Order: sequence, then C-alpha cells, then structure tokens
Amino acid sequence: MGTGNYAYEAHDAIVRQRANASDQEVFRQTGCHPLMNPKGVLVRESRDSNNHSNSLAIAFALDVSGSMGTIPVLMARKLLPQFMKILLNVRVPDPQVLFMTVGDATCNQAPLQVGQFESTAELMDQWLTWCYLEGGGSGPHESYELALYFLAMHTALDCWEKRKKRGYLFMTGDEIPYPKLSRRIVETVIGDRLDDDLTVEEVVAELQKTFVPFFVIPDQERRRNCEKRWRDLLGDHVICMDSPEDVCLVTAGALALCERVAPDLDALGKMFHDAGMPKDRIKLAARALKPLSKVIA
Repeated sequence: MGTGNYAYEAHDAIVRQRANASDQEVFRQTGCHPLMNPKGVLVRESRDSNNHSNSLAIAFALDVSGSMGTIPVLMARKLLPQFMKILLNVRVPDPQVLFMTVGDATCNQAPLQVGQFESTAELMDQWLTWCYLEGGGSGPHESYELALYFLAMHTALDCWEKRKKRGYLFMTGDEIPYPKLSRRIVETVIGDRLDDDLTVEEVVAELQKTFVPFFVIPDQERRRNCEKRWRDLLGDHVICMDSPEDVCLVTAGALALCERVAPDLDALGKMFHDAGMPKDRIKLAARALKPLSKVIA
C-alpha cells in the first residue's frame, strides 16, 4: 500500500467540510470495521513506488479507551493535516501513515484495529475515521503490547528491507501495558499460535528491530499513571504533553529531530512557525520535546 500523492489542500478541505458535523457523524463505526479486523492478516505493507521511491513508514497506535478518545477526534477534525504539512515542509521523504487502535483485550470487543499504510490525504482520513472508538477501560492496563506485537510481526517496510532504515511508531496512551502478552489473546485476536506467552520486554525488543517506538502521554496529570513503566521499556522515547492538542506537533517534531532535519529546538520552532502553527502550541510542544532533544543532540 502507499500509492498516490499527498495534497495538503485536499486534506485541509476534508477537515473543513466536517466543521459542523458531530463526532458521531465523523466516527460512524459501531463495531470494528471488517477491513480493520487484524484476525488472519498476514502483513500490512509500506512499499516504494514510482511516486514514492524513498518511503518512510509511520504508524499511529491510538488508545481509544474512554479517557483517550479525544486524540483520534482531534486528529480527524483538525490536527492530522498539520502533521503532514510539517513533514512536507521539513522534507521528510515520502511518509506513509498507518492508523491502528488499542483497547483492552480482557474486556473490549475490538481491542485491536489495524488500517493500511497510505500516502494520500483521502485514504489516511478514511482509515482514521473508520476506527471504532469503543471507549471503556478502567485501568491500570491496556493491551498496548498486542499492538506492538502486530507491528513487529505483521508489517513489511521497504524503508527497512531496502535501506535498513526503521519506521516510526507513535503510540498514545495513559496506562501501562500488561506484563505479558498472552498466547491465548494473540490467537483469539490475531490468529497466530505461539508456544508460550511473551513478556512485554520481548515484544518491545522485536519491535525495535524495524520501528523507532515512542509512547505519547496526553497531559501532565496522567503521566503519573504510566511514565515510569514506559521509560523502563522505551527510555527517552516517552513524550509527556501538556494537552492532547499538541499530539501532531510533538510527533512531527520527534520525527524531525530523529531524522536530523531539525538540529535543535530552535530550528524546530522555526519549522513549526513556517508551517503556520500557533505560537502557544509551539511553546508547549517544544517543552514536551526538550528531554528528547537533549538526548539526540
């Protein structure tokens, strides 16, 4: 997947057309969309093409529990075009974006939903708004490790296979993963048969072979729930925001820092400004990215 060209104007028009629509009219699914059901899926592919000779895989794994449903709504109604505009402005080559959702496999009907890697505004928006915002969840865990496993075992990326360049994962959430990935859950939700349960550390290690993973926490209050555990797993690749409104700025900024297209926060701030981002959001995004910038510099 990933054919076609991205047009910011087309994406902005899609968002503007739904300005007066309710959230329920934007996200209409009342269950997992059949094409996002991971059961039996062999692979989701991010491939080069004539239009995209240097593809870069980017996955958003969005927690859609009751406390986290704000982020996918913000992305669909306002923020995703901003993310893409920043990447285009800083000349990140040929981004291909996949959306997936995360819930709790012990109680949700759709604990994992997975789209395709796409390059066009229309298809990115389609997969995002096909997500079923199931809600629920009561903490302190969500099945993040199930999504990590799928990306590690069921994706094929030309950026890695041809150029040994890992893709990027931005997972949003406010809870901790389960300590082990149950082989029973894997078989039920994805269809794979494992000999044993896997520790979350084993799953992360496998994922890191092909992806650079980040965990993005929506605000300062909720960082207390989960920051320490995620730092144990991902080190400095945990981003604590001040508001869900900053999700596309901080994810685009983290990618720009890792890709070295922004050498420091000052350069990144200028890139945000040149892309027309609001000054107050730039300031908050820079604060969230400051720890990462010190490590990468």
